[in-house]
Amino acid sequence: MYTTNDFKKGLVIQLDGAPCVLVDVSFQSPSARGANTMVKTKYRNLITAQVLEKTFRSGDKVDEADFERHKGQFLYADGGHGIFMDLETYEQFEMEEDNFEAIAPFLLDGTEVQLGIFQERMVNVDLPMVVELVVTETAPAMKNATATAQTKEAVLETGLRLQVPPYLEAGEKIKVDTRDGRFISRA
Repeated sequence: MYTTNDFKKGLVIQLDGAPCVLVDVSFQSPSARGANTMVKTKYRNLITAQVLEKTFRSGDKVDEADFERHKGQFLYADGGHGIFMDLETYEQFEMEEDNFEAIAPFLLDGTEVQLGIFQERMVNVDLPMVVELVVTETAPAMKNATATAQTKEAVLETGLRLQVPPYLEAGEKIKVDTRDGRFISRA
């Protein structure tokens, strides 16, 4: 059991029978005497991926989720589904098309990830913060570009489309931020 004093960003608790990760936690002291401190939370349900808010009173208790993080690896895409393997038990898990669509542009076969296991089934996949991908298509490098920051669209080996600086050419390896899908630097 966790109390509200244990709450911090990234903690996984169980609410309504589902594992939920705390995305944001804030404490509010009341102005009235004798009133309890309120703990406002924003959390993401790891099964439905919904982001919800809930307010607790100081001292409230919540259940600890039967949730574990394991090192994993992306094996391959099978139609719209993703196949992942737990590197500790070598067990394979399949991710449904709805959830896989959002992370597929950042995954190459063999990419290491963190698997979220709840009651012996995979409920989420945490990508590495940065992945290295090869540019397959982009306009030619621009010479004598103006001083203002310009970008051009590039297509990466996974099909991801993003804006890159004008000096990049096809065949170059770049680093991409998986949180927002933006260019970071050359690899």
